[in-house]
Amino acid sequence: MKLLDVVRRQTVPEPWAEGEKIPWDDPDFSRRMLNVHLSQAHDAASRRFEVIDRHVTWIHGQILKGESARILDLGCGPGLYTSRLARLGHRCVGIDFSPASIAYAKEQAEEEDLECTYSQQDIRTADYGGGYDLVMVIFGELNVFRPGEARRILEKAYRALLPAGFLLLEPHTFEAVVGLGEQPSSWYSAERGLFSDEPHLCLQESFWDAEGHVAIERYYIVDAATGAVARHSASTQAYTDDQYRAVLAECGFGEVTFYGSMDGSTGSAGSDLTVVLSQKNRAA
Repeated sequence: MKLLDVVRRQTVPEPWAEGEKIPWDDPDFSRRMLNVHLSQAHDAASRRFEVIDRHVTWIHGQILKGESARILDLGCGPGLYTSRLARLGHRCVGIDFSPASIAYAKEQAEEEDLECTYSQQDIRTADYGGGYDLVMVIFGELNVFRPGEARRILEKAYRALLPAGFLLLEPHTFEAVVGLGEQPSSWYSAERGLFSDEPHLCLQESFWDAEGHVAIERYYIVDAATGAVARHSASTQAYTDDQYRAVLAECGFGEVTFYGSMDGSTGSAGSDLTVVLSQKNRAA
């Protein structure tokens, strides 16, 4: 792309029309994103380790009751949850689109001899296998997919679970996705960053599709030396709590419990994410 293409862009994009999501599977982007995952300065791509430790304590003690379990983490990133769960005696499988994150997770598992198996795949098309006590889709991952794709992920998760197995979701709240789509346009310059190793400008704009309940984000990355432009786009689907309940019921899950955080709090924690816990019917 050129700058003129930015000027003449479609004013309001259609959801998912300009790309499925930012390029998690690109080796260079994946390498840069891994550094963001591992940073202890923020809770952006992944949480800080102290937060993850609290979440893992809750998962281990309250959901799994301290008993050894087989766990599937969809969108596992660099295995920050699965490695900790494996240290507590659980057997874990992680699937993620990012080559650098999966390589890091594998390296950590090998170094510590953890019962973790990792696979670089798209969770929309991956074979999950079966026999799990817990399937996790956390940190807003479910919302990046089109509704039909998200439903198929939930259906596959249901089939992968043992009877009475648990599904743990951590999706965005409806209000958070609206806020994402209504962000004002912005820009910044950087010597290097998530989108490029070279000096560049990042031009960002967001849109809220009120009919489809989708936030759309555009990123134009302008190379400072050449003026070449790369475009990335991400769409985020919003659901109400009732819609989360409905789709889980349609996929065969039982009663749904909402939490404010993965430390088990039940009230609003002021987060952009909510925690949804449901269980597969024992007779299934």
